Amino acid sequence: MEETTTPAPETAGKDFIREIVEDDLATGKHAKITTRFPPEPNGYLHIGHAKSICLNFGVAKEYGGTCNLRYDDTNPLKEDVEYVDAIEADVRWLGFDWHGKYYASDYFGRLYDFAEELIRRGKAFVCDLSADEVRATRGTLTEPGRNSPYRDRSPEENLDLFRRMRAGEFADGSRTLRAKIDMASPNINLRDPALYRIRKAHHHRTGDAWCIYPMYDYAHALSDWIEGITHSLCTLEFEDHRPLYDWCLLALGLESRPRQIEFARLNLTYTLLSKRRLLHLVTGGHVRGWDDPRMPTIAGLRRRGFTPEAIRDFAERIGLAKRDSVVDVALLEHCLREDLNRRAPRGMAVIDPVKVVLTNWPEGKVEELEAVNNPEDPAAGTRKVAFSRELLIERDDFREVPPPKYHRLFPGSEVRLRWGYIVKCEEVVKDASGNVVELLCTYDPTSKSGEAGAARKVKGTIHWVSAAHAVPAEVRLYDRLFTKEDPNDAPEGQDWLTNLNPASLEVRQGFVEPALVGAAPGAFFQFERLGYFSVDPDGTPGKPVFNRAVGLRDTWAKIEKKGRTA
Repeated sequence: MEETTTPAPETAGKDFIREIVEDDLATGKHAKITTRFPPEPNGYLHIGHAKSICLNFGVAKEYGGTCNLRYDDTNPLKEDVEYVDAIEADVRWLGFDWHGKYYASDYFGRLYDFAEELIRRGKAFVCDLSADEVRATRGTLTEPGRNSPYRDRSPEENLDLFRRMRAGEFADGSRTLRAKIDMASPNINLRDPALYRIRKAHHHRTGDAWCIYPMYDYAHALSDWIEGITHSLCTLEFEDHRPLYDWCLLALGLESRPRQIEFARLNLTYTLLSKRRLLHLVTGGHVRGWDDPRMPTIAGLRRRGFTPEAIRDFAERIGLAKRDSVVDVALLEHCLREDLNRRAPRGMAVIDPVKVVLTNWPEGKVEELEAVNNPEDPAAGTRKVAFSRELLIERDDFREVPPPKYHRLFPGSEVRLRWGYIVKCEEVVKDASGNVVELLCTYDPTSKSGEAGAARKVKGTIHWVSAAHAVPAEVRLYDRLFTKEDPNDAPEGQDWLTNLNPASLEVRQGFVEPALVGAAPGAFFQFERLGYFSVDPDGTPGKPVFNRAVGLRDTWAKIEKKGRTA
């Protein structure tokens, strides 16, 4: 995998694509910019697609142009309406809308007519070689290929055969329509590539109307031209295909041709962005579906608790480059923390509880404490939090034998309860197995937060919930799906699945304060001292489910600070 890199500063200026766009507008080459986002509906979109979405829709918006959504639905064996619906939901959730919605299948008739025109011009021929035979004649990077024995068929014979292909006379794989370019070209993509193949499969939109389907490079170039696309923005793997893209347009003598520009695709540490492998994770039962919060799909990120604002910020920060690199996933997590720190309501939750009994608190007394909803946003106001004799705290916030510099609760120590009082641990109650089940504490009635007597300082502050008022909740703690920065880096003789993280999901049965209950799926909160969480749709009125989107510890901020001081 490429070396992990730090994105350029946000003040680095315009990227090379926007410079090209501005030059084309300034010189009058184009009066209006038109871009497109062209996904294949064969899977759910992932964070890499989010980068492309933000680029294509963003450039169009910035320069007063338009952006189309066009489905590359030229492979009926892999495509499904489920994916079409998911793609549209993802694009809208990210905050974008399309000028026009199109499908490559909208143009099947025109693409077929263009193919016949190429045949008439002597620029395409029907080839009877099998796929294996074509590969055998393709040549290598250092050796030229060999012409097909069917390359010199007359236009009349080619037209007849192509029309019979269209009519369904021939079996799958028995014939292709190939461009007639140059079998000695140093670019293997120009060695008489296939333009059409026979595929007798039901199409999700055209049904059984077609049994031949155009290849991607051919369909993409001509679909761009039909829609009047000015700038066709693609990732770097299409750079070697650009000459074929241009050839398809030039061979037909088409004017006002779009310009293909390539940019580096997104690679993230601890993350796989191969659709084929993501599909394997789903079908193999390694995750719970395309929207599993461990998946890098937009649906998975949304369910985990990521916001569209954070993802758009991430896309802007990483910018555009002309060569591939790897971005640290910590930057994506940092963008989410920055967004949610400003906007997320605070609340208290305990995910591994141990009971605290305040022995000097009157039986039955309940006091309502004033808690700030978000210290970063004064307009968020305050809420009331019930405080009573029996409380729940995190088991991690107590140590019977504390390590050095431990400033939480242990026998004889004092801590402040968030928004409440200072308490002191007086006695530890254990069960027959020696497990701590209860802490007997006393509280200092003069130490209430915000009141005159609260000036006394202690080193530790911990969160809590009132046992009588707490609501049971399932809390899902998600971690990275893979244990290695490069998930493809497997030991010899093993595959990439070896790097799956067996601890990528931990489910806890915890308790939350009532203010966190009743929010709609997707609502986000900061559980104080624990991290940022979102409401999962699996929850029920009696028992909500929360997903940890990201913890509070910001590793990217430390990386960034280290980079500035180096």
